[in-house]
Amino acid sequence: MTASLHHYLVITALGADRPGIVNTITRHVSSCGCNIEDSRLAMLGDEFTFIMLLSGTWNAITLIESTLPLKGAELDLLIVMKRTSAQPRPAQPLTVVVQVEVPDSPHIIERFTGLLDSHGMNIAELVSRIQPGDNAASPQLFIQVTAHSPASQNAAKIEQAFKDLCTELKAQGSINIVNYSQHDEQDGVS
Repeated sequence: MTASLHHYLVITALGADRPGIVNTITRHVSSCGCNIEDSRLAMLGDEFTFIMLLSGTWNAITLIESTLPLKGAELDLLIVMKRTSAQPRPAQPLTVVVQVEVPDSPHIIERFTGLLDSHGMNIAELVSRIQPGDNAASPQLFIQVTAHSPASQNAAKIEQAFKDLCTELKAQGSINIVNYSQHDEQDGVS
């Protein structure tokens, strides 16, 4: 199938977790002739959320749009759908992955997302969870963020700002920065 014949649909399904639910959804997607291009699944309390980017012909996407609400009602799922397009992603010369463990308190996640935002980073993935503390220890918040920059950034400044924030918040953290533009330059020199 040529790219011009592809149509795209983003679907989010939210509902109570139970065995076989994801298989039922993916089987329905396949039976409509759609392909799962990208997906994420997360458990939040007793609920699960399943996000998918589907591709297919106009007929396949229209079929899933018309049948999935009925399937969702049958499965007691909240379904949200939105047509989209597949845009070529701009080059992302810098990728940053941070992992943090810190005593839980309000605004912690906001502080780390704000740090990345202040350096022009686009957050691609964010995972957080609270680990209950034992009798004497307070609950710990674990955060993992992956962010990209469409423009060249000073990696040393981002790394120092991250370390300063970890020190301020008494957080244990690590940062991994991959500068693809330097890899390309190095590859071209060899």
